[in-house]
Amino acid sequence: MSETFDAYVLEEQGPAVLRQLTDQDLPDGDVTIDVRYSSLNYKDGLALTGKGKIARSFPMVCGIDLAGTVADSASPDWHPGDEVIVTGWGLSETRPGGYTRRQRVHSHMLTRKPDGLSLAQAMAIGTAGLTAMLCVLRLEQAGLAPGGGPVVVTGAAGGVGSVAVAVLAGLGHEVHAATGRAATRDYLRGLGAAAIVDRSELAEGSKRPLESEKWAGGVDSVGSTTLATVLKQTRYGGSVAACGLAGGSDLPTTVLPFILRGVSLLGVDSVMAPPGPRAEAWRRLGTDLPAEKLDAISSTRGFSELPDLAEQILAGVTRGRIVIDCTR
Repeated sequence: MSETFDAYVLEEQGPAVLRQLTDQDLPDGDVTIDVRYSSLNYKDGLALTGKGKIARSFPMVCGIDLAGTVADSASPDWHPGDEVIVTGWGLSETRPGGYTRRQRVHSHMLTRKPDGLSLAQAMAIGTAGLTAMLCVLRLEQAGLAPGGGPVVVTGAAGGVGSVAVAVLAGLGHEVHAATGRAATRDYLRGLGAAAIVDRSELAEGSKRPLESEKWAGGVDSVGSTTLATVLKQTRYGGSVAACGLAGGSDLPTTVLPFILRGVSLLGVDSVMAPPGPRAEAWRRLGTDLPAEKLDAISSTRGFSELPDLAEQILAGVTRGRIVIDCTR
């Protein structure tokens, strides 16, 4: 294919630039995809603006998510026309990503789009929603069940938090959503949050190694003092799934929540998650994330808007999930 197509490319540390590529510019792999949609994540904002060292080599096409149809395949498992999703696997870090109209990947990186979701809806979920569902699965495996007590979700108005609130509430959990933005409270209640927790209550913390028991479980995408406070407040035998570091990579706590209350800290990674857990998480997202809730947390923007959107997500003024239509 000799036609050119647009892509946002990092050529060195600095803002990404819009470039025209051809198939000859695509990386190695056995499946070529016509990309229809991508999404906007905090990591994408860092990469696009050049404010974070995301790419490990140059040139690098940005975008950690993509969804589209198989255009060409040398793999017996995939055929032209198959609708597929790719998230993680080093996209935009170690291999070119989804901010393009055409991409080539290795077949093991593909997940088949689940029934009940469109390609656009899959990107409304994206890496953030996949991460949230992986957190829910880990919590369930640790024994969390509806009716067991309140579950706290930190960074609740963000991409991971929004999906976590909607899924947990839909499963029957009493969800307490932590946010620092008063304007998002009605939004979070609309997703099913039973109560709102002011972010400062968790972020400020205390010097006490343990606090009153509140949470049966938690999903944390913030880290640092926020995660430490959640652990101090988790009930005996409870579990907290940690998947982010928006508030910092440190963890200023003690071993006391673990050895006196039997609290479990569950690490969740979606970048290199094996195909099996990925497929199960996507299957569950297709059944456990109500379509109306997914519509409420997402909006679709054009490919040309990415530079402005990158600045907005870093400034913390975006809400929920932003789908990128790579054809406009």
